Amino acid sequence: MRYLISVLVAAVLSLIALSAQAGERTGAILDRHVLPGMRMLAETSTALGRAARADCAADSAALRRAFGAALDAWIAVSHLRFGPAETEARGFALAFWPDTRGMTPKTLRSLIAAEDPVVQTPEGFATVSVAGRGFYALELLLYDPEIAAPGSEAYRCALTRAIAADVAATAADLAADWQEHYAALMRNPGAGGPYQTDEEVLQEFFKVLTTGLEINADLRLGRPMGQIGKPRPLRAEARRSGRSLRHVVVSLVSLRQLAGLLAGDDTDLSGRMDHAFATALDRADRLDDPVFAGVATPQGRLRAEVLQQAIGAIRTEANEYMGPALGVAAGFNSLDGD
Repeated sequence: MRYLISVLVAAVLSLIALSAQAGERTGAILDRHVLPGMRMLAETSTALGRAARADCAADSAALRRAFGAALDAWIAVSHLRFGPAETEARGFALAFWPDTRGMTPKTLRSLIAAEDPVVQTPEGFATVSVAGRGFYALELLLYDPEIAAPGSEAYRCALTRAIAADVAATAADLAADWQEHYAALMRNPGAGGPYQTDEEVLQEFFKVLTTGLEINADLRLGRPMGQIGKPRPLRAEARRSGRSLRHVVVSLVSLRQLAGLLAGDDTDLSGRMDHAFATALDRADRLDDPVFAGVATPQGRLRAEVLQQAIGAIRTEANEYMGPALGVAAGFNSLDGD
């Protein structure tokens, strides 16, 4: 009996220790990854709104710089598409992509042709379809001559300012929701909340890590690569602004930080993951193809495949080593289909 009691006590103490470690990792992820990233998104998006008010011209260097900085900040947190990002469809309102049916240009053309007065107030513009809002709608207005030329200059200016202001408001709401509400739910899981245990919180973060890697491999790279013999370079994300490869790099750098925080003080695991990320980032640096135009050639496609495989290798490492070490699994994600 004494032996059984001692075994049970040891098991309980072990569980308590594991739970404490999970809680510490959650705190580190929130304080060093999530909340700073959301603050940066809010700050750069506010600056984007100011830049649009100061100069709404599509070729404004200041506006384009502000756009790039805010979009960088979004890409760095775009894997966090749960909780506050799901509320009021904020994630889609900031970034409606991939746009498989070309709804963003259609929506913008419709607004411009009708000179829709919906742009006159923030409340009115918030009712516009997510296809006509966010960073990718603004990219078309700033970089696509087919969208930046039709209609009156005054209306395109008003539309540009409306989109930028809407991005700023949405980003501010997203950051505030994290800071004032959702972070506390993750720090203190329990009955009545979205998470019952610290391990469930870690599983959420592990899931967004693996899904973020999948988005880079299968969407950011896979869409323009298309099928062998049928490349689709025009499907590359943010190709008009020359940011396709940049988005992969910014995302990988951010996911690398998340992986390190998930690994915690497990030096073997953190070293394994860091090496896998370093390899992929090296492949991205060597690719030298900003918009993946090279996938239209056999040599260019091969270089893209090498990067895609390196990202896939990170995901394999995460599933085979990090998941078991954390006692979690990736679970279902939106890319898995029905």
